[in-house]
Amino acid sequence: MSHSERRDPVTVTKRARDPRIDAFRGLALVMIFIDHVPGNPFEYLTIRNLGFSDAAESFFILSGIAAGLAYSGRFLPEARLKTGLWSAVQPMWSRAWVLYLMQIFMTLWAIAIFSFGAQAFDLPQMLTIINLRQVFENTEQALLGIPLLTHQLGYVNILPAYSVLLFVGPALIVLGLRHPVLLVALSAAVWLAAGIWRLNLPNYPNPGGWFFNPVAWQAVFVAGLLTGIHLRKGERFVPRNPYLFAAALGYLVLVVAWRYLPGLGEVLNHQMARLGALGVPFNVVSHDKTYLALPRFLHVLAMFYVLSCLPVVTRVTAHALAAPLRLMGRQGLLVFVSGTLLALVFQVIMTNWEQAGWLAWVLPPLGVAGMIAIAWVAEWQKALRKPKGAPVALPARRSAGEALAAE
Repeated sequence: MSHSERRDPVTVTKRARDPRIDAFRGLALVMIFIDHVPGNPFEYLTIRNLGFSDAAESFFILSGIAAGLAYSGRFLPEARLKTGLWSAVQPMWSRAWVLYLMQIFMTLWAIAIFSFGAQAFDLPQMLTIINLRQVFENTEQALLGIPLLTHQLGYVNILPAYSVLLFVGPALIVLGLRHPVLLVALSAAVWLAAGIWRLNLPNYPNPGGWFFNPVAWQAVFVAGLLTGIHLRKGERFVPRNPYLFAAALGYLVLVVAWRYLPGLGEVLNHQMARLGALGVPFNVVSHDKTYLALPRFLHVLAMFYVLSCLPVVTRVTAHALAAPLRLMGRQGLLVFVSGTLLALVFQVIMTNWEQAGWLAWVLPPLGVAGMIAIAWVAEWQKALRKPKGAPVALPARRSAGEALAAE
C-alpha cells in the first residue's frame, strides 16, 4: 500500500454507470423538448399520450435517482465522521445554486427570444404569452419576481422546483438513510396536505403558486431519491414481486383504456368527481399537474417499477442505438437548457410562418440533432481536458453516481 493510499482511507472504487438512468434521462429530455414545440406531429409520440403523467414526472424521478446515487454516500456515518457534515451538504447546495443561475439565464433568454420575434416579425402577441405580459406591463414587479423565482415563464419553470428540492435534499437523504419508511410516510403526508390546504410557494406579481409545486412534487423526487440511495448500495428499494408487478402493469393498461376506450374515461372521471363531492381531497380524485394528482403520481411510479423489473430494459438502454440518448443523459443540464431555448426559438419561427406546415415536421428533428451535437461537443471537450495517460481517478467518496448528477 502506498503512502497516499494510507493517507486517504475514504477512496472508493468507481462503479459503472447504469445505462438505464442515462438513456431514460436523455429520452425524457427529448420528450420535454418536443412537447415544448406545440403543434408538431411528434407530440403524439411522447409519453403523455400513453398515460396521465408526462416527461416532467419522469424527469423528476430520474433527478431523484441521480441525487440519491450521487450524494447519499457522503451522508453515511463513517464519511461524516471523517470529513464532516458540510462536505456532504455543500455539493448539493452548490448544485442547487447552479440550477438557480441556469433558471435566470434561461428566463432572460426567453424574454430576449420572444422580444426579438415580436420586433422582427411584427408579432406583438409574443409579448403576452408564456406569462410575459407581466414583464412588459408590470416591469418593476416582474423584475423583482424573476430573481426571487416567484415569477416564472411558461416552458421555463421546471428548474426552480428541482433547485428547491436539492436545497432540502440533505435533510431528505439523512432521513432516507436512517428511516426510509418514515421518509415515505412524511413525504406522502406533505403531498396530501398540499392538496387539502393548497400548499404551494407564492407567485409574484401573479396570484396563485408555482406551476411545478415543490410541496407536492417532492413526492416523486423522494421516490427517486430512495431508489438511488438503495441502488448505490446495490439493492432495490421496492423488491421485485410478481403480484406488485401485475398490479403496476394492470394500472398502466387501465390508464390507456381510461384515456382511449370510448365511454370508460367519462365513467371513471365521473366517479372521481363524486368522490370529490364527498370530501376526498382534490389531488386524489383529479388529474391536476401542479399538485401531482394521484392518477399521475401512480402512473409514473407504476411505469418505472415495471421498467425496472424487466432485464431487457438494461440490454436495450445499453445498446449502441441508444448511445445518443445516453450521451444526452450524461450532459443533462446542458441539453435541457439548450433544448428549452431551441424550443422557444422554434415557437417564434412556427408562429411567424404558421402556413408553412412542413416546419412542424422539420424543426423538431433538427432540434434533437442539435441537442445531440451539443452533448457530443461537451463530452469531446471533457475528454480533451483529461491529460493523456493520466489514470482515471475520482475525488474521495465521489462515485459514478456523483459524476452523473454533476453533469
